Amino acid sequence: MNKLLFGLSAMLSVSLLGCQTTDTATLDETQWRYATDPHGSQAILNGSLVTTEHVEIAFKRVPRVDKLNNSWVELIYDLPNKQLPEQASITLTYQSDKDMIIKLSQKDYGGDGDKTYAHYQTALPAANVWTTQTVTLNDFQRPSWTPASSTDKGIITEHVSALYFVPKLTDAQGGEAFIKIKNVNIK
Repeated sequence: MNKLLFGLSAMLSVSLLGCQTTDTATLDETQWRYATDPHGSQAILNGSLVTTEHVEIAFKRVPRVDKLNNSWVELIYDLPNKQLPEQASITLTYQSDKDMIIKLSQKDYGGDGDKTYAHYQTALPAANVWTTQTVTLNDFQRPSWTPASSTDKGIITEHVSALYFVPKLTDAQGGEAFIKIKNVNIK
């Protein structure tokens, strides 16, 4: 009986180790990057953007410059297959001192599309300890500021090449925020 329990315990340990390896695959440094506006917003790194444990970045966003020039900061996760699964769910383990917006970078609304950058998005609450949340495509909406000129094509999963993680900072005031991500699991 003890040998059977030991054998089952060893098999379970090997299985769990296999799951951890799968989870950390999302921390491939070639899939993570960041971007800031050309108006003075900053990304602040404490060493490397991607470590073996997590992705970590802080931002300083300047206030909006004028009607035509907005400021922005974003942490970007390039999807391995450059598209989402049809009925995707996204499970994220994160920390953020501000509410965090997840944007679906879809070419129809970006630089290769209508250039509005009014991507579908959803928000997660601020979390100062590691928190895991799951969202589905049904949770995403276009932002309230979407121009009337932007034709809503819906979420076209094969046109979504990346996820943008953006701290919720105001256009008027800018501000400072940090984001840490331990795991992204997309099914």
